[in-house]
Amino acid sequence: MDNSVIIGPNALPALAELLYRPAVSRVFVLVDSHTVRACLPLLESHLPANYCLIEIPAGEEYKSLASCEVVWNHLTEQRADRHAVLVNLGGGVVTDLGGFAAALYKRGIRFVQVPTTLLAQVDASVGGKTGIDFQGYKNQLGVFQAPAAVFIDPKFLQTLDPRQVKSGYAEVIKHWLIADADAFNTNRRLGWLTDDWTPIISESVALKQRIVADDPLEAGPRKLLNFGHTVGHALESYLLLQPGREALHGEAVAAGLVCESWLSVQRGLLSTDELDKIETFVFSVFDKLSFVLIETTAIAEFALQDKKNAGATINCTLLEGIGHGVYDQPVTVAEIAESLRYYHRLQA
Repeated sequence: MDNSVIIGPNALPALAELLYRPAVSRVFVLVDSHTVRACLPLLESHLPANYCLIEIPAGEEYKSLASCEVVWNHLTEQRADRHAVLVNLGGGVVTDLGGFAAALYKRGIRFVQVPTTLLAQVDASVGGKTGIDFQGYKNQLGVFQAPAAVFIDPKFLQTLDPRQVKSGYAEVIKHWLIADADAFNTNRRLGWLTDDWTPIISESVALKQRIVADDPLEAGPRKLLNFGHTVGHALESYLLLQPGREALHGEAVAAGLVCESWLSVQRGLLSTDELDKIETFVFSVFDKLSFVLIETTAIAEFALQDKKNAGATINCTLLEGIGHGVYDQPVTVAEIAESLRYYHRLQA
């Protein structure tokens, strides 16, 4: 495990040690309207007395340039210099947006991630991807910028409702599907509930770090981590524009895992027996997302903006058997739409 990622009860004391260093001129803490109430009280005793709080509204729709302006205005008004540190306390929206805002302010100030959701703890906060949504497209603007450190305390998961915890579990399943068949086969029989998330978080973070270390800028093997996301991001983006139909990121990714596994079968890469195991596991945790057949092409067309694309080619990550992902697999809008129609027909 990279020593810049600290997991467990020692995480927040280690954060305090970093923030109290003389090289840190000022500490800013970014929260959303949920984490300011539920999570800041768990962190506050580890912060310097003169820290400055920056709050944005909670929700994917606020992962925007407007929210970045809120952050930049606070930093500017408080005369934050390049020795300031931004502490991002929240889920994937806060950690992605906070990292992006820090990377651009004065050409870059240090930031640390304190992820409070399972999704952020196993995925979003680790790996140095930052970004915001733009014109309805997920993570359309962003930079690769590594945090100074990531501090993961599983006790923050106690502040979440079960739906949010399950959302993060989709990324855990993804990690098993692309790189750990044994873990997939063990855990699909156990279910998603556990009294101690620490081992699962540690294993997921270690797996992601191994992949990112070999390919930090996503030129090759890091694309494996996008399994489920070509279709998942398209679904999430489409539903986000339909008031009252919004899906959580992990819920959309879970649907994407099924759709892209089905595409793997169509390519002769995955067996129908393996597809059945994946579907059974996914639907034991997640409800089906609801859409109508006439929407499938419109949803699929969102994939034309996917960041893994090369020109007009949609590049997807598929499975060559459970536990072995393969990246840069070209797919068409029509094939994605057909995978969505397959998903729509399933009895969850």
